[in-house]
Amino acid sequence: MSALIRCTNLNKKFGRKVVLHQLSFELMPGDTAALIGPNGAGKTTLFSILCGYLRADSGIVNVLGQPAGSKALFGKLSALPQDAQFDPSFTIAEQLQFYGRLQGLTAKAAASEMARVLSLVDLAGEAKQKAAALSHGMRKRAAIAQAFIGKPQLVLLDEPTAGLDPANALAIRKLISSLSGEMSFLISSHNIFELEQLCNKVLFLDKGVLHSNVHSNLALDNAQYLTLQLEQEADQQLLQQLQQLPGVQTLTQPQKKQLVFSLHSAQATSFDILLLQCLASHGCHYRSLTKGQTLEQKLFDIA
Repeated sequence: MSALIRCTNLNKKFGRKVVLHQLSFELMPGDTAALIGPNGAGKTTLFSILCGYLRADSGIVNVLGQPAGSKALFGKLSALPQDAQFDPSFTIAEQLQFYGRLQGLTAKAAASEMARVLSLVDLAGEAKQKAAALSHGMRKRAAIAQAFIGKPQLVLLDEPTAGLDPANALAIRKLISSLSGEMSFLISSHNIFELEQLCNKVLFLDKGVLHSNVHSNLALDNAQYLTLQLEQEADQQLLQQLQQLPGVQTLTQPQKKQLVFSLHSAQATSFDILLLQCLASHGCHYRSLTKGQTLEQKLFDIA
């Protein structure tokens, strides 16, 4: 299976400043990958190189089997900048049809695509509205609709839910999830919890260096993880009892009401029952119990 994105020893400088250093990673068909990192980590620069807006100083960058920026990627690769805006002088329908024509679609096909993508983001009834008449959430959804014109194979999304209320953010997450079987995504966001729900792969950039082994650094040999979210903070007596439960390798407390257990694999299957019995005997209520660590915990371990 050919990689959708393959970067090998990618380097980029602006003057003397190293922005990307020796990046190597692959994105495979069907992947929904998260691009995470602090401000200034190089995420936007990487997006720009993948789209062909910037050239790498050295290294190999292939997208869909073609060099980044190749004309052969036209219509197959789509990107949504964080601050994408519509022209206030034209309706949403007119602008989306225009984008379709820029991709080489006939007028009829562009109109059909406009209707299809607006339906995807639940804005079919707003096609004749100008951008100024739409709420911020609607404008954001319309901008995302533009990224789906022509059914691209790979979509790059930069902060797709930034500034949105919970209802609109949830709608966009559901849309991305529903389309993940038809196309692949690379999503840059500061919302770690959102990425944890959507993505099966994490690319963690820090000062231009890619920590591509995010997951492999987290697991202890012969250990499994459980994350417990409590209704109230655990007292010392409860923590001691939990630490002494059979199978516990380590017990950490990333937050006041959150506990993470690493377990010996031989006893991990029955540990949840012992844990809940211990909580009940102590009169302690829990909010959630999940297998594994959260993405936030994993990134903090690395950082």
